[in-house]
Amino acid sequence: MSFGQLREDVYRANMGLVEAGLVLLTWGNASGIDREAGVFAIKPSGVDYDSLTPADLVMVSVETGEVVEGDMRPSSDTPSHLALYQGFATIGAVVHTHSHYATAWAQACREIPALGTTHADQCYGAVPLCRPLTAAEIDEAYELHSGKVIIERFAEQGLNPDHVPAALLPGHGPFAWGKTPAKSLENAIVLEEMARLALDTQALSPGIEKLQPELLDKHFLRKHGPGAYYGQAKK
Repeated sequence: MSFGQLREDVYRANMGLVEAGLVLLTWGNASGIDREAGVFAIKPSGVDYDSLTPADLVMVSVETGEVVEGDMRPSSDTPSHLALYQGFATIGAVVHTHSHYATAWAQACREIPALGTTHADQCYGAVPLCRPLTAAEIDEAYELHSGKVIIERFAEQGLNPDHVPAALLPGHGPFAWGKTPAKSLENAIVLEEMARLALDTQALSPGIEKLQPELLDKHFLRKHGPGAYYGQAKK
C-alpha cells in the first residue's frame, strides 16, 4: 500500500514546526493517521530536521503500535501519539513540541486560561493541565501513560477534543492535534501564541478574570459552531 500523500503531509507538518520556531534541535514531532488503513506516519527518533525526508517517516499500526513500514525507529513519543489516536476517534494528526511559552505553563503546572478572544477563536475554554504521572506509570510505560492521562483528563472534564485541541503534561510540555497534519500544526502555532499572550496578560494584570462566557461562546462558535459565519462559504 502506498502512503505517499500521508508521508508528504506529515513531513510538511514536521518541517512547519521548525519554520514556526516551535522546536529546537530534534525536540518535537508530528504524526498523521490513515484510519481506513489503520496506520499513522510519524517522524523517526532523533533525526535532524535538516536531513529529514518524507521517505524517512515511519508507519505504525494503530492497533498494535508496531512498525509496519520504515527502516528507522519511530519517535520515542510514538506511544503517546498512539494513545491519542486510540482515545480520540475524530482527530487526524498529533503534534508534540517543547515550545517555549506552552512548556513554561506546563512546567509551572498551570492550565492556560482563556483570557481573550484570540484564545476563544481557537479553543473553547482553558487548555487543560493533566495530572502528574505516578512513579509506577513513569517506570512502566512512560510515553504511553503520557498519552493516556490526556484522554483521562478530557473524560473527567467532559471536554471535546475537537473544541479543545491541546493539552499540557505537567513538568513536560504541550500536545496539540487536529483533523489533518496541517491543522494540527496550526493548532500548535496558535497554542504557543495563546500561552505567550496569557503570560503577558497576567504579568500586566495578575488578578484578571477569565474571558466573559458570552464572548467566549461568540468567538468560538462563529468559527466552529453549526452556524459558523467566519470566512468564506464552502462551495
